[in-house]
Amino acid sequence: QVQLVESGGGLVQAGGSLRLSCAASGVISSIKVMGWYRQAPGKQRELVATITSSSGTNYADSVKGRFTISRDNAKNTMYLQMNSLKPEDTAVYYCQAFVATSPTMTFLSYWGQGTQVTVPS
Repeated sequence: QVQLVESGGGLVQAGGSLRLSCAASGVISSIKVMGWYRQAPGKQRELVATITSSSGTNYADSVKGRFTISRDNAKNTMYLQMNSLKPEDTAVYYCQAFVATSPTMTFLSYWGQGTQVTVPS
């Protein structure tokens, strides 16, 4: 069993910063791509950023230049540094990871429970 737990969400004024963390635990052999997604009220879940095991990154246009994704493979942890936050960044942020529980197992997708980020207008 694999668990992903996000932390670091909260309420921040426009222009402020937050750092989200996502810690993976359980039976883990290898983690491939990890990513952050978000879902605002009444909207579909959308990709924010992804990072490969070799730290290759990809960002949604809406967060480029403001958000930075990173990971610590030794700790099975991923981060999202969010700067210059805007009211439109308000959403529940979810982490996702493709995890193999043994060297012979297929990589499966796991999700965290989400953490709320609120940027009042």
